[in-house]
Amino acid sequence: MRTQTIWFRALTGLVVLVAARLAHGADSEKHAAVLFDMDTARHQPTAGADKQPIGAIEVVPGRLGNACRFTFKEGARGFFTAPVRSGPEFDRAGGISFWVKGDGSATWGGLEMIDGSDYALRYGYCFPIDSTEWRKVTVAWSDLVPELPAGDIVEPGQGYAPSRFGNLWFGKWFYWGSYPEHSFTIDHVTLEASIPVDATDYTPARGGAPKLLAKLKAGEPVTIVTMGDSLSDKRHWANREVLWSELLAERLKRQFGGDVALVNPAIGGTQLTQNLVLAPRWLKDTPHPDLITIWFGFNDWDGGMRGPQFEKKLDMAIERLRRLTGGRSEILLISTCPALQRWETMEELAAAARTVADRKKTALADVAAAFHAAGREETARAALFAWDRTHLGTEGHKLAAETVYEAIVASAP
Repeated sequence: MRTQTIWFRALTGLVVLVAARLAHGADSEKHAAVLFDMDTARHQPTAGADKQPIGAIEVVPGRLGNACRFTFKEGARGFFTAPVRSGPEFDRAGGISFWVKGDGSATWGGLEMIDGSDYALRYGYCFPIDSTEWRKVTVAWSDLVPELPAGDIVEPGQGYAPSRFGNLWFGKWFYWGSYPEHSFTIDHVTLEASIPVDATDYTPARGGAPKLLAKLKAGEPVTIVTMGDSLSDKRHWANREVLWSELLAERLKRQFGGDVALVNPAIGGTQLTQNLVLAPRWLKDTPHPDLITIWFGFNDWDGGMRGPQFEKKLDMAIERLRRLTGGRSEILLISTCPALQRWETMEELAAAARTVADRKKTALADVAAAFHAAGREETARAALFAWDRTHLGTEGHKLAAETVYEAIVASAP
């Protein structure tokens, strides 16, 4: 009987100890470096175009305590805003994390981190909400993409210092392109002491797109992703009948015989880094395309982008895309296309693309040089463009497609 009593007390003590440790673990997770515990609604919705709130926030049962559900109305472009108190601990951290429970839809949620005093220093991140179970999302500082030319890469000691952040918002800026009704629940936004980041150097031994060309010559199917602005966006009025990427696919099929699938995430009116924020959307279904083309410049120039900044942003884009695809996707840069009213103006952006392509060993389609060569005479120059003298006409699309094609076939040894 005494032995049973001793055993019972030992077992009871063990249960209490385990329970205490579990409680301590949950308590530690709940309180360690927490930026927003989400037990109360600190974020507030901005007003949309109709002058009404873009949605509603409600406190609901969370993973630990309460959480906040953000519901966005159909067509809502805007944010749920809240300030965040940063400090030196941000520079010592590897990034942030949060728990999310989605609505099960195919749309994505948006996170925005913004400087405490300069709203031009804003950084975007998108995350899936297709699961109705709790998921932990970790965001390394380097995963935050600067959305405007003024922003540098987030990197303590070298680039933008995380300790300068003063705002943490949820929502979508104008460049997302679609704004369906959706909702997601957030719990515990927390600083993470360290977040593993793939530091592999995926720079290939040689430039061009030799792997793509080899598959084409073998008659194998290939997939090409065309990142870009209105010069590549199929929905734009200037591209509905003729589009350079479709002409390219037809030419490659005709020449090599294999299937060429196009994935076109281009969005009119956008800049390079804004499209880079949204890359996870197409990477989810196309994780390892054979080729990714990158063609930007006009809107970047309007936003204040100049040659040295564009070099940095192109470097960042290439490194990020290579990391996200595990180095399996080849990349082709297309130099910034001139417009009739900017025939020479944006040449420094085109020069930046040439420099980066050589340094990063990507393929290069020098559309800027091709247009300048074809447009020496004023009449021939005007024929390259649509009536607005900026977007491409049929001849411009043909020339762009031919230039990219030549860049691909030039990848042969």
